[in-house]
Amino acid sequence: MSIVIIEDDVRVASFLERGLKSEGFLVQTCADGKGAIDLVLQVQPAVIILDRMLPNIDGIELCSRMRARGIKAKILILSALNEVQDRVLGLNSGADDYLGKPFAFEELLARIHVLSKRDQFAQVDNIVHFGELAYDKSALQVSRSGKIIKLTAKELQMLDFLMSQPGKVFSRERILANVWGMNTDPLTNVVDVYVRRLRRKIDEDYTKKYIHTYRGHGYSLNDVAPDAAIQ
Repeated sequence: MSIVIIEDDVRVASFLERGLKSEGFLVQTCADGKGAIDLVLQVQPAVIILDRMLPNIDGIELCSRMRARGIKAKILILSALNEVQDRVLGLNSGADDYLGKPFAFEELLARIHVLSKRDQFAQVDNIVHFGELAYDKSALQVSRSGKIIKLTAKELQMLDFLMSQPGKVFSRERILANVWGMNTDPLTNVVDVYVRRLRRKIDEDYTKKYIHTYRGHGYSLNDVAPDAAIQ
């Protein structure tokens, strides 16, 4: 997952960058508000960590401008200005969260995880969302970034099973039993065949991959590929 840090304090920015990179995040930093919007539009991060007291432009104003430009990344304001009115001002400017300085890195990390998952898996009416994927169970229709993906009945059933628990690794045997039934030959390679089909239809045209193979363990639907995943 990609994070942009907009922070003019070199020590704080360096501390955040090192800590977040050690947690597996892709991190870009910007020292002022002047080039921040261009960087965010280029990187398209999932989360932005934004300091309030920046040179050239106040963080509150920058937050408002980013929202006006259609930037939908989660914004966490990090500031020494931490009175109630400061937090309210930040949230009203379009921020998703506000954390006062000094802060514990563990709390910041927890807030980032919450923000990153807030829209990742949500069900509205009968539509299940995972990242850019949307599965309308009523219409039996799947789309990614608004583009309709044509799936066969079995492909749809398999995707539905993977979407039931995002991030969980399912063994071939469990997928086989749930999608094809308990009496299916356990030596068949039908699961691998259908994973390739789903991957071709869902992931092939996109940089971010959702369907991951775990050697010796099975398959998972996840928007972050761990080191153990085989693309």
